[in-house]
Amino acid sequence: MTTKERTNIRKAKDLFRQHDGMLSASRAIQLGVHPRTLYAMRDTGRLQQISRGLYRLADLPPLTEPDLVAVSLRAPRGVICLISALSFHEITTLVPHEVYLAMRKGDERPRIGYPPVRVFWFGGAAFSEGIKPHTLDGTGVRVYAAEKTLADCFKFRNRIGLDAALEALKLYRQRKRVDVDALIHFARVCRVENVMRPYLEAIL
Repeated sequence: MTTKERTNIRKAKDLFRQHDGMLSASRAIQLGVHPRTLYAMRDTGRLQQISRGLYRLADLPPLTEPDLVAVSLRAPRGVICLISALSFHEITTLVPHEVYLAMRKGDERPRIGYPPVRVFWFGGAAFSEGIKPHTLDGTGVRVYAAEKTLADCFKFRNRIGLDAALEALKLYRQRKRVDVDALIHFARVCRVENVMRPYLEAIL
């Protein structure tokens, strides 16, 4: 490796560190990293490919939620929802094998090869309400609040299963903080109040 190549790699690593160690290929190139340098860093193990076109410095600690981070970077207008949100809030025993992502009706479907993504289309207040911003591994990740997620699970019960919604409600009940008013509010937003109310009365 020539002195110039080593210098280019050092500069590229510094640039990655300025962005929490992670950049898309297009953004890195836009910021001045030559594609040849980028791919040399990947091929020599200095960069880890998180997803197609998304790279992270290999000497950083492992990501805690690599799939959520990768999807959020590739689809910043989306919101983590349903089973993935239940898992994030630790109110399910299900292990999501794909990232459940809410997109606003009318938006373009995100093109993400990996990790696998299951897109659900939300409209109006059902999309915009209950979004909570979180920071995971230095990346902004939008996740629906637990109460909004429960309402969503009842709304999409025919697609994810009523059992998943009922289990999540029971596990939510075991938490120290239970917000019945928020549950009712989001049930109305999602137009499932009549569906949820008998279960809320029985469990809460």
